[in-house]
Amino acid sequence: MSSDPESHVRPARTGTALLVSELGLLFRRRRTWTLLAALAAVPVLMGVVVRVTSGPPQGRGPAFLDQVAASGLFLAVAAVMVCMPFFLPLTVAVVAGDSIAGEAAHGTLRYLLVAPVRRAGLLAVKYAAALVFCLAAALVVAAVGVLTGLALFGTGPLVLPSGMTITSAETLGRIGLMVLYATVSLSGLGALALFVSTLTDVPVGAMAAAVVLTIVAQILGALPQLAWLHPWLFTHHWMGFADLLRAPLLWDSFRENALLQVGYVAVFGALAYGRFTTKDVLS
Repeated sequence: MSSDPESHVRPARTGTALLVSELGLLFRRRRTWTLLAALAAVPVLMGVVVRVTSGPPQGRGPAFLDQVAASGLFLAVAAVMVCMPFFLPLTVAVVAGDSIAGEAAHGTLRYLLVAPVRRAGLLAVKYAAALVFCLAAALVVAAVGVLTGLALFGTGPLVLPSGMTITSAETLGRIGLMVLYATVSLSGLGALALFVSTLTDVPVGAMAAAVVLTIVAQILGALPQLAWLHPWLFTHHWMGFADLLRAPLLWDSFRENALLQVGYVAVFGALAYGRFTTKDVLS
């Protein structure tokens, strides 16, 4: 993000115009494109490794990589699954964690609130922008995975875990659903990071806190002794892509994940609202 406060100054706008302005600012930042480029490098690296090694030896490495050489489109599926536990959440934590704290650190938050924009409206715009970034991040991973897979391995029918094969067109549809699933999964983290961002004027602190909370949630989710807690963790359904790779398609994981994330958005959205609307803005 640019260190020049003037680069954050936007005309006084409301509603949709403010959201468009916020998105324009977000996607003009070099940091945003650096994060997206880093995500894009993951499927490229995976594809090159599989191509050079002609796929992992049977019984070694992730089993789903065996299918990449048979169908280049599967590289997108594998890339989204690899990025979901850490890389995608990391980028979302950076963007959402910077949303309010970054404005305060650069001295532009007070200016935004002087403009005819309610604090609740500004908070909603910041979250909407973070949600758009969630979609963009997942879409970049999938799109680069598709292009890289086609370039290195060509196209072909995808063999589902059930043994059924689906066409390339159907595979693209499943990949699209995986992108939406990842976006929904990250929506709760976005709300959590936004709340943390209202607690501090130090954006790096907000980003780090969101990342740490994500790691802690995943560690807790891996402990069988805390099985009672697992369904309540916002990371619980992050890897529930299996239902989207079945025939017929199952929506159970998608529905349960969406309900969980809506709960997190509601809770941390309310906390962010309560904090931000009563906060003394000094910068």
